[in-house]
Amino acid sequence: MSENDPTGPNLTGPDPAGRPLTGQDPAGRPLTGQEPTGRPLTVADVLALPVLAAGRPQVVTGATRLDRPVRWVHITELTDPASFLKGGELVLTTGMPLPEEPAGVRRYVDELADVGAAALVIELVRRYHRPPDALVQACRTRGLPLVTLTEDVNFLEVTQVVHALILGNQADAMRRTQRIHEAFTALTLRGAGPEDVLRAAAEMSGRTVVLENLVHQALICEPSGGATEAALTGWERRSRATPPADRAGVSGPEGWLVASVEYQGEGWGRLVMLPAPSGTAATGTAPTGTTAPPGFGPEDVTVLERTAMALTIARLIHTTPWERTAHRNALRDLAEQRHRSPADARARVAALGLPTEHVCFIAVLADIPASQDTATTEVRLSEELRATGTRALVGRLTRTRLGVLLTLRPSQPWRPAVERLSRTARGLAPGATVCVGSPAPELADVARSFREAARVAEATEPGRPLPEDRSFHERSDVGLRRLLFALRDDTRIQDYAERQLGPLIDHDTRHGTDLLDILRRYLDAAGNKTVAARSSGLSRETVYQRLRTIERILDRDLESGEQRTELHVALSALDVLRIR
Repeated sequence: MSENDPTGPNLTGPDPAGRPLTGQDPAGRPLTGQEPTGRPLTVADVLALPVLAAGRPQVVTGATRLDRPVRWVHITELTDPASFLKGGELVLTTGMPLPEEPAGVRRYVDELADVGAAALVIELVRRYHRPPDALVQACRTRGLPLVTLTEDVNFLEVTQVVHALILGNQADAMRRTQRIHEAFTALTLRGAGPEDVLRAAAEMSGRTVVLENLVHQALICEPSGGATEAALTGWERRSRATPPADRAGVSGPEGWLVASVEYQGEGWGRLVMLPAPSGTAATGTAPTGTTAPPGFGPEDVTVLERTAMALTIARLIHTTPWERTAHRNALRDLAEQRHRSPADARARVAALGLPTEHVCFIAVLADIPASQDTATTEVRLSEELRATGTRALVGRLTRTRLGVLLTLRPSQPWRPAVERLSRTARGLAPGATVCVGSPAPELADVARSFREAARVAEATEPGRPLPEDRSFHERSDVGLRRLLFALRDDTRIQDYAERQLGPLIDHDTRHGTDLLDILRRYLDAAGNKTVAARSSGLSRETVYQRLRTIERILDRDLESGEQRTELHVALSALDVLRIR
């Protein structure tokens, strides 16, 4: 039946929000009339209680407003009950005090609506057997839910049950608030970092929580029940459309719950709690500046305020700037492919201020000498790049290794850009080794570029001379010797070198000879005995004799090209194994 029908629908099914209205709480559990629901009690909840459902309630007007919170229940037989109300009351009446004239009825309803009554419930047992037309029209005009009871109800029992629920909810809310305070106190005492603090906030609130800096870059995002992409897409634009709030409150067209993070009056950043996508606040209808708007409750405000406080303390304890931590974490996640999806990775990188569309990416690793301060180099390199307009993420990946993700236009040559970066890094940290991966056309390919750069770094021994035309190393530089250097910790390489050359080394050690050096000169001369003799300063006959001795000791034929290659590889492996 429609709302225009004075009899209204019988409350035997769900309300417009899908909540059951007869003998069940919003989760579908049977209501005993005494348990708190863990959220503000609504008109629909009260009408579903057995003590009131026995009166066969029918919603005459305001069927779409049954989610109004009920702060208290008020029984009245006065013609001016509004003077005793503060708002949020469910008003119960037998209808005895209602004026006869329509103007008086309108005034009665206007006063209830003006004070913010949650709903008017009238019992149709004594004076009326159907609601007066003037009352129905007045309630419909003011949007006040009007509910009729066709059976006798004990109003006193209704107040006892509802008030017990309200007080139980309040006590439960106090316990939950206490748990929130205790949880953040524990985080603070153990020196939790900003990531841990935001993760706890997201878990407690069940909402996505974001920490941004003063230029609207999202430094940390802890999504709850959704993808990072949905939370961070277009972040800077959306954030700039959301004005700051003096205290934790709702702001902006999307209804974000925001709180400033500051210390001694100086703002360090801003916390944002995003509304649920299907919530009222997500549609942009939440009132600006309220502390408990539709979609957010007082506990959400408490969580955000305690999060801001914990972050302030974390910033004092952990001296690394949040931007540096954000860049480090983003680089590590990109290098290790720890994102939920490529779209999430793009949204996160874009929220840090790096372009992700119509660009290519270059992964660069800079290994800083252990004697130098890697953290200081990290900060100075980031500042230098920013000063020259280079768009990049810079972050420390290990104690002595910096990672850099460069973004370039697809038409922009990458080698000059990497050369400038390398010279800057080596100028800040003399002796640094810079290695680069191949260009990545998409952000999803950045992990491959980082792997390539890491393999080049693994194959570059300390002090290796730079190529003549550049100050960095790349994949094309990795030959046999450098490959063996990268694999030097593999026991198979060690075993191979020992099997091939061990007997010769042992012979030199026992007899004081230099047969290993003769073998090296011979192999370096590609098997040319004359060249080997000239380089060693020995006669050809002496070299011939010593080569025959080597063949006997190693049981090898030095005239075989394949066997010479095997011995040459073993010599190269031995060289890299002896590097300290």
